[in-house]
Amino acid sequence: MKLISASPSPYARKVRIALAEKGIPFELVTEVPWNPDTQTPKYNPLEKLPILVLDDGSSVYESHFILEYLEMKYPTPPLLPRNDDDILAAKRLQVLGDGVCDALVLLFFERLRPADHRSSTWMARQRRKMDGGVREIARSVGDRIWAVGDRFGLGDIAVGCTMAILDLRFPEFEWRKDYPRLARYVDRVAERPSFQHTVPVVQTIAASAI
Repeated sequence: MKLISASPSPYARKVRIALAEKGIPFELVTEVPWNPDTQTPKYNPLEKLPILVLDDGSSVYESHFILEYLEMKYPTPPLLPRNDDDILAAKRLQVLGDGVCDALVLLFFERLRPADHRSSTWMARQRRKMDGGVREIARSVGDRIWAVGDRFGLGDIAVGCTMAILDLRFPEFEWRKDYPRLARYVDRVAERPSFQHTVPVVQTIAASAI
């Protein structure tokens, strides 16, 4: 199988980490989905990354669905907890993380517009969503070793990838100062090889795509 990914994407990074943690071999194909020459529509009618292309040529897309696919098809080692309440808690962290990342993407592209065409109200709303999401993530993780339960899992992947993209794309958001316990937790999770080998890198977006 192969994974079509964008190197800074936290959504794609979550899948890359899950594949690594499960020991599933795959070919990594790096794309810039915003560029005119992207091959993304060939594999995903929604034209979004990541996309998991299976050996039979079929594709699985949207990060949360890919993660569910991997958990069902490759259950060992499990990345979801053992009991229903913890499963729901892990998926809640995924929702929070995706929400923060969605707001960040919207804010990022709004900032690319000429200054006199930007909406300060729109930008403030995205920032509030980021603030609220991170605040709730910090409250949920607290002083835990792992985000949910007693072992590494999808909750940790969601939180770690979310906070890393904030560091990369929005360094002025000083969440580490506001949430030192969350910072210590994120730094500990980031020491895992699956995180070390998937550090997000900025890509160049073609001017014609903006």
